[in-house]
Amino acid sequence: MVWGKLVARCALAGWVVAGMGAQASAETMVVRATGPSASTYKPGSKLADGGALVLKAGDVVTLLDAKGTRTLRGPGSFGVTASASAAPANGVMLSALLDTKRVRRARTGAVRGSLGEAPAAPPRRPNLWMVDVAQSGTLCIADPAAVRLWRADAAKAATVRISGEGIQATANFAAGESVAAWPAVAPVREGAAYRLSDGAHAADIRFALVGTVSPGLDGVASGLLAHQCTAQLDLLVETAALKDAPARN
Repeated sequence: MVWGKLVARCALAGWVVAGMGAQASAETMVVRATGPSASTYKPGSKLADGGALVLKAGDVVTLLDAKGTRTLRGPGSFGVTASASAAPANGVMLSALLDTKRVRRARTGAVRGSLGEAPAAPPRRPNLWMVDVAQSGTLCIADPAAVRLWRADAAKAATVRISGEGIQATANFAAGESVAAWPAVAPVREGAAYRLSDGAHAADIRFALVGTVSPGLDGVASGLLAHQCTAQLDLLVETAALKDAPARN
């Protein structure tokens, strides 16, 4: 079964879509903040509906709510709650991105990493819980038994060498394949650190086990923030992005 068919089915029964609907009254969360007001709007902070953010020049604050994420740029005053006309995030793509079961069912084979994007756009991991072989950092894992490796460029066959925790292992990608199984001999446990290398590039990763993932965008974002899984949070923010909100006059 190819990834595209799985994604289409996910639109009908994905727990993420259901979670998004169920959290319609959830608070708005700050997921990123830079600039002069960053100390006021710390990542993980919850903001009451109906309030406003007053940002200075140079401030950039990203908010997450039930609809998706919004990036606000100062100066100006911005409403905490997304407007009713805000374009909702792509539910199908989000379902595929966040579904913990999707990783387990993914076959070792061709997978598109940029579903719905223009051909020229760089590919993205189609699922949040996959290991990008070219990206270093802490990686949050929801299901240790379902870890899969993903690569952006699937044109040629490749072997990824995995070292650390006293083991040496390999994972093989055939030409045209974007997904490979994580080698069973390499333990997936809290704090386990590995170096991935394909001979030309290397990445250092460290696993953080998050356990059962709460449904809805805020639950996922909270877990990623708590474990400092920055790259996965960035991917979530980009995939769930709404149109930037205009400042109030």
